[in-house]
Amino acid sequence: MKHPWTLVTGASGFIGSTLVRQLVERGEHVKGFVRAGSDLRPLRGLPEDRFQLAFGDILVEHTVYRALAGCTRLFHAAANFELWDRRPERIVRPAVDGTRAVLNAARARGLEKIVVTSSTAVLGTTTSDAPMNEEHEFNLSDPEAYTRAKYEAEQVVVEFVDKGLPVVRVLPSTALGPGDWKPTPNGRTVIAYLKAPPSFRVPVFEGGLNIADVDDIARGHILAMQKGAVGERYILGGDNLSFTQIFESLSEVTGLAEPGAPRSKGLATLIGGLWELKARFSGGRPVLTRRLARDYIGAYVYVTSEKAERELGYTHRSAREAQARSVRWFLEKGYVPERAASRVRLELRPV
Repeated sequence: MKHPWTLVTGASGFIGSTLVRQLVERGEHVKGFVRAGSDLRPLRGLPEDRFQLAFGDILVEHTVYRALAGCTRLFHAAANFELWDRRPERIVRPAVDGTRAVLNAARARGLEKIVVTSSTAVLGTTTSDAPMNEEHEFNLSDPEAYTRAKYEAEQVVVEFVDKGLPVVRVLPSTALGPGDWKPTPNGRTVIAYLKAPPSFRVPVFEGGLNIADVDDIARGHILAMQKGAVGERYILGGDNLSFTQIFESLSEVTGLAEPGAPRSKGLATLIGGLWELKARFSGGRPVLTRRLARDYIGAYVYVTSEKAERELGYTHRSAREAQARSVRWFLEKGYVPERAASRVRLELRPV
């Protein structure tokens, strides 16, 4: 009897590659769906008897259908994880049209179960530090490209759930940890912090995020496949931290710069506009844009994973551990110049 396979889209990405490795380590047989020319470093060393590459494009339905041959389960984790782009469709189209194509192919194959990677971005924000749960209604108007992409992709998933497709959605929060080979916006923030000169004081603003470790998030995907109720969604988060606390924790982990006093939202909007303008004319990826400042400065994306903990058995490590693991990995892989790396007083002990 042939063993069933599981397809993971976005298998070379941060969450996707971590998920692939955890599945293979469990003894499962996994196909990693990637585009031709993808950076395959995150998938090096996986055993050939339990892991195969499947090349295609989530926007091309028949390539997904072909890759699903012999599969009974699907994790759809593919996305263009950028917050902003001069051409927003490069973020939005893979999320929306790609999700539709993937789920059409999955329906044609008659899969047993599908887990789709969404994001806590689809919950919107609050003006208080009370955490949101899965029932919170999206409340942002004309958001930045990444948030828009995730929200519109969520509506596509709902359409398929209503048609009877066995889909479970997971909503990861801000992911950190090892394995961020093509640094995500989250990882690039950590790298920029590590590279900053000794006299640097971190500019911070009011508001906050939820920080989770990528290994916990990947494990939450597997738990959702095993125990998640079809049609439901589950937040996979960690600790809620204000922007000030995020950099206070990074400072404690590394011995580097502490955050300064919180700046005004007006200043954040001005800085975001300037960074965005520079990126439009000279390229690059702005850390902050006008829309991001408008929607997230002075607001909170605090969430609770209580539902996933209760129904799936999800647990998470501390945000500080996630930060330390991320910092250590970037240092070990050479993402930080030696001179800057030598200033880090990270204790390289298991965390």
